[in-house]
Amino acid sequence: MRSVVFKLICVVALVGGLVGAGSASAGSDDHKGDDHESKPSEHDGRENEVAFDLAPSTPDIARCLPQLEAHVRVKLQTDRKGRDKFRIEASGLPPNQEFTVFLLEIPAKPFGAAEYIGDFSTDEHGRGENTFKLIVEEAFSSTLVNGQRVRADLNHVGFWFADPAGDDVCFGAGKGDVTPFDGDNEAGVQVMNSANSLPGVPLPPP
Repeated sequence: MRSVVFKLICVVALVGGLVGAGSASAGSDDHKGDDHESKPSEHDGRENEVAFDLAPSTPDIARCLPQLEAHVRVKLQTDRKGRDKFRIEASGLPPNQEFTVFLLEIPAKPFGAAEYIGDFSTDEHGRGENTFKLIVEEAFSSTLVNGQRVRADLNHVGFWFADPAGDDVCFGAGKGDVTPFDGDNEAGVQVMNSANSLPGVPLPPP
């Protein structure tokens, strides 16, 4: 009789152990995901973020939009996640407008190499924001010039009116430059850039 009881106890313990292991495994899977933001380690901190303000691109823009402000914050995560996290927040812009954001070789004209990284829209109060996940710290362009491959590091930021008519608020109907800084190759003028945000380049070189 003792032998039978002992065997029953062992079976119950074995089944309980299997159920517990299965529950633990399922719990671990619940925290996995392609876009899950892991908690920062003890080695992560302010040294892994770059933050700076943008400035109006021209005196005309500054006069037209006197409350204009924009802030960029980049979490440098390429080593851990294969991309960085770029966030832009802006205010003092015309309401209900679209803007295109670029990484740039040169912040102001002639701009040099440029990478289109995304858009943001303003609300009825002229505020807009967006977050992009892409390579930022090590961003560069590579192209052929006279048969030679040339690299250009993209260490600056700028954004444009996405629609050529968007800058009419500052220059009048049809008077602002039409630029190629949008997916349809027609945009308005540059609004802000990182030329005066920090000494040197705002984004760290690779």
